[in-house]
Amino acid sequence: MYALTYAKEFDENNLDKAEIKKLIQKHESFNLPKLVKNKKYYMAKHNIENKTREGSAPNIKIVCNHAKDISDTASGYFMGNPITYNNTTKNEADIEPLLLAFDEAGVDDVDSDNALDMSIYGVAYEYVYAKENETVLAAKTLEPESTFIVYDDTIEQRRLFAVYYYLRKDDITEESVYIASVLTENLKYVLNIENKKTSMQEVAEQPEEHHMGMIPVIEYRNNKDCIGDFEQQISLIDAYNILMSDRINDKEQFIDALLILYGAQLGDDEEEAAKAAKILRREKLLELPVEARAEYLVQSLDESGVEVLRKAIKEDIYTFSHVPNLTDENFVGNSSGVAMEYKLLGLEMITKIKTRHYKKGLRRRIQLFCHYLGLTALETESKSIIPAFSRALPKNLLELSQMAGNLKGTVSQRTLLSQIPFIEDPDKEIKAVTQESEEAVRRQKAIFGLDGNPPPDETGADVDE
Repeated sequence: MYALTYAKEFDENNLDKAEIKKLIQKHESFNLPKLVKNKKYYMAKHNIENKTREGSAPNIKIVCNHAKDISDTASGYFMGNPITYNNTTKNEADIEPLLLAFDEAGVDDVDSDNALDMSIYGVAYEYVYAKENETVLAAKTLEPESTFIVYDDTIEQRRLFAVYYYLRKDDITEESVYIASVLTENLKYVLNIENKKTSMQEVAEQPEEHHMGMIPVIEYRNNKDCIGDFEQQISLIDAYNILMSDRINDKEQFIDALLILYGAQLGDDEEEAAKAAKILRREKLLELPVEARAEYLVQSLDESGVEVLRKAIKEDIYTFSHVPNLTDENFVGNSSGVAMEYKLLGLEMITKIKTRHYKKGLRRRIQLFCHYLGLTALETESKSIIPAFSRALPKNLLELSQMAGNLKGTVSQRTLLSQIPFIEDPDKEIKAVTQESEEAVRRQKAIFGLDGNPPPDETGADVDE
């Protein structure tokens, strides 16, 4: 993916609209075609739809949307469960206000949308902002087709500003204007940029402060090169669509096979032959002299060879994307946990790459929320707030319970409880277990009179001293 850079010294208080226009046009030229193509394939708009055939030959177009299957599987495995957060510092500043702000902003839904965009486009963008006339923060996933971040030209690639734009066209005057939101470290510009070939010397609109303390647009990369999960398998997907379409078209041609008559004809002239052909098509009956015969001229279909080729292409699609085909016969319900993990090894590897890049973006999100909400202690400890990702897979609860029993006394109770999928809050569960134990001890003491009160009799009444 082409990285947009700004070579000279950047001053956020003096924005040049002509330069912003050039950056937008660069994004449209270098990045937009790839992003649009990936989105089309996810939405089942494949190249097979443009296929044509000569004459009246059958032209059925089959779209087998492996792109959507790959992205849905990869993003579901990566972000099927909400992210949890833990503070690992000794001070252990209370992160509850931050988590409440996350819940109010709906970050779980945003994370799911980001994961899908990462899988489709290879990159996702998130905008953190304060709601209008409110002090409550919100988060929203921005379309990668209309969003980009500009970096400086140093080896550090420091983020300078983010741009979110769209093109507004007047159908009467045929004039078009870019509406661009430019977000710097402290300011937000909303620019109206005329889409003309001539150079312009327009003064930028007055900005307003966003009070976020840093650029409020976060970039999440799917991998180092921003490659989508199915992007490099598009040629294989096209080949599969062509094969399946031609397979159906061959069937159609087989049905419309030519009828050859030997020693007879349907009529004396062209008109009689046409009438006879209609009767033959309707009645499915043909009367011929004794010495005459009829047969269809058909093309032999090598179904076994086509099926072998189909399976080979489909296997390559999933093999090279590292996303398994979950409907494959290799995925059976009686596989052990280790066997299932081995089958998912490729998916796990690309998910670890996604996780590493996503954590970088989450650190920025934490800093943005903490700065705006005035959580100074948490902002300084933002690197110590560790996000925990859990895979969206069926769990073998028996194996998990055996593991927890074997590790009891070696691993903390909180860590063990965090491995059990139906326990969302390990700390709350530990408190509940402790309270139940204390209540059981209290009842035992009451039964045997160890709490300073006489024990109850069999009817439940206290025994007189």
